[in-house]
Amino acid sequence: MLQAGQAAPSFNTVNQANKAVSLANFKGEKNVLLYFYPKDDTPGCTIQANQFTALAKEYAEVNTVVLGVSKDNCDSHCKFIAKFDLQIDLLADIDGSLCESYGVWKEKVRNGVASMGIARSTFLIDKTGNLAYCEYGVSPEGHAQAMLEKSANLA
Repeated sequence: MLQAGQAAPSFNTVNQANKAVSLANFKGEKNVLLYFYPKDDTPGCTIQANQFTALAKEYAEVNTVVLGVSKDNCDSHCKFIAKFDLQIDLLADIDGSLCESYGVWKEKVRNGVASMGIARSTFLIDKTGNLAYCEYGVSPEGHAQAMLEKSANLA
């Protein structure tokens, strides 16, 4: 598992608009809050995305960009964004490489059946590209506010 103080794994992927997004795009400019969630338009993921959207202005004020990540494709992300009027970018990690590099692709057991999936997790990356905070097994409710407070400490 990743820990605060380590260099954040670099990434190059696309957002909902199929526009290239790289961690290097933000280095020296903005902090990055990278949050991983299991699937678009599911209850916990919707709570989380809506709460990050509600605080989008506050995140901008502390110079932090919020990026959600799942294995959903760009079309799914666009529908999710349109349905809930989300104000954050969602990254499409279709091949799972971003999930793997951040250690969030894990075995889950639901109703006695084991399967692989994204463990809801959040990483706060400072302007130098280092991990300032890492949390695995995140609860969606209230998490956006808690992370805003941590982000404000980096501004």
